[in-house]
Amino acid sequence: MKFAIVESGGKQYRAVEGATIDVDRLAHDVGKSFDFERVLLMADGDAVSVGTPTVGGIVVSATVVDHVKGPKVLSFKYRPKKRIRVRGGNRAHYTRLMIDFIGKPGDKPAKAEAKPKAKAEKPAKAEREAAAKPSAEKKTAEKKPAAKKSTSTKKTEKK
Repeated sequence: MKFAIVESGGKQYRAVEGATIDVDRLAHDVGKSFDFERVLLMADGDAVSVGTPTVGGIVVSATVVDHVKGPKVLSFKYRPKKRIRVRGGNRAHYTRLMIDFIGKPGDKPAKAEAKPKAKAEKPAKAEREAAAKPSAEKKTAEKKPAAKKSTSTKKTEKK
């Protein structure tokens, strides 16, 4: 698994190739691709490159998927016997990024190397309908016999 530690907005994020991450709001339009400027670490299986402070020659490219809001964080200040109650809240703005490629600029992305699988052909519509509906012969054979009515009545005699 190929991953990198990148810095954006003074915070560090673990970027995995093919996954999404939420970073602090960036001034990029949805659908735009860009490269991270600061790559601090890059790992590909057992090969690990640690930067001092950054790794040279490594590109981490990402595409902006969406701009989203985070969960609401509420704060409440309370001082007993003083009639002070202050309620506040905040909802952070994030940019959701899809990590497209991690590696050297000349390498190919992992998605381009994978070959698409051939789709299996669907059976004809008539065959599918015939398989879905049971035949009329089976229905008549599966009918249950009618329940027998009880005809015995018990007579009670009075003396």
